[in-house]
Amino acid sequence: MSSFQAIESTRHRKLLLQLARDTARRTLEGLPSAPGDQPTIAGKAGGLFITFWNDKALRGCMGSFRATDDIPAAVVEVTRNALQDPRFTSNPITAEELSELTIEISVLSTPERTPAPQTLTPGLHGIIVTRGKHSGCFLPHVASERGLSAEEFLSMCCTMKAGLPADAWKDEKTEVRLFESDSFSETGTL
Repeated sequence: MSSFQAIESTRHRKLLLQLARDTARRTLEGLPSAPGDQPTIAGKAGGLFITFWNDKALRGCMGSFRATDDIPAAVVEVTRNALQDPRFTSNPITAEELSELTIEISVLSTPERTPAPQTLTPGLHGIIVTRGKHSGCFLPHVASERGLSAEEFLSMCCTMKAGLPADAWKDEKTEVRLFESDSFSETGTL
């Protein structure tokens, strides 16, 4: 659904997915990164997320909203972080389990503040909700997977991710930023 495409080449997408898998394997086996492992891929990202799935069950997801023009280096860093997702501290991903998991990469556009959050397009826009020390985000496909309207998407992000009241996104003290995502996985483009 997104018109944003950070990684245009299928070959480059496969290289980034392989880099994420190799990084995960080496990290879980306690091995250092091999020199020269990172492919050269041109592009810019407003952020990047790595998600590990076991069928439809989430096993880890972490990201960064730091803009970068070195997408391979961001894939390595965020993959390592996703392996340490605090939601799975008591049941972390293991080296033995890795072969059963599917890796998804989401390369993000630069998030932009919106004065009218309710005008977002579910499935196209991801959101970052921030007020004071509270913040949370959802990738674009969360809305379409759950069949959420724009207002439901915003309210769910406020309560589930940012720890704010459901209607906090309506308050002018709350900042809502929108972004798009170029998401692809080992099973194809999302």
